[in-house]
Amino acid sequence: MQPTYDFTGQVAFVTGAGSGMGLATARAYAEAGAAVVLADIDEAAVTAAARALADDGHDALGVQCDVTREDSVAAAVAATVERFGRLDVAFNNAGIMVPATDAADEPVDQFDRVQSVNLRGVWACTKHQLRQMRGQQGGGAIVNCSSLGGLVGARGRAAYHASKFGVIGLTRSVAIEYASQGIRVNAICPGTIATPMVDGMVDSGDLDLDAAAGGAPIGRLGRPEEIAAAVLWLTSPGASYVVGVALPVDGGYVA
Repeated sequence: MQPTYDFTGQVAFVTGAGSGMGLATARAYAEAGAAVVLADIDEAAVTAAARALADDGHDALGVQCDVTREDSVAAAVAATVERFGRLDVAFNNAGIMVPATDAADEPVDQFDRVQSVNLRGVWACTKHQLRQMRGQQGGGAIVNCSSLGGLVGARGRAAYHASKFGVIGLTRSVAIEYASQGIRVNAICPGTIATPMVDGMVDSGDLDLDAAAGGAPIGRLGRPEEIAAAVLWLTSPGASYVVGVALPVDGGYVA
């Protein structure tokens, strides 16, 4: 049974919304009644995604956003408020993966690129969302995308896991700071999800699909819609007493 939520009258902001988990979450918010801003570095993809939602009768805006640039993030949040007047919920999902690399051989440029998207990007988004939410009636709720890689280590993935551990530290600290101001901040830790990014890893030989599915006790990859359902719960009144968690949604992998 798929849970249902009512976000009527609320405004949702989702990064990495051109495909995968971000797109599934943006669609779920729209179907739950929210006006949705879809942000992605791929302008064509996010424009098409927003148009598809609008064609289905939803209120959706696509914006090009490079989360590695704070000015781009600030502009995307400003565009949200200009169009819809407020910002109620956000899913900071944009992230990248790089090929597995021996820790002793990893180039600094690769390490910096991963941190700039996966960690600094989440920091910039959270910062500018908080600036809007703290000044509006009703507060808000933010979910940052970490990973099972924010909870455990893995060979060849030092840069990626460092970024995702960092997201959890950022989330918990901000959550403590803003809970008393009516803003709840949490993180989600997806396992291996069937997304275009994972498809690319399989195609390049960087991920063994059977091993990834077998690594979860549930015996399969996750679906983007399952991540969306968890994000919507975390930002819903049903999670009103949930603050600063790092929620695994991984088929039991970290268990």
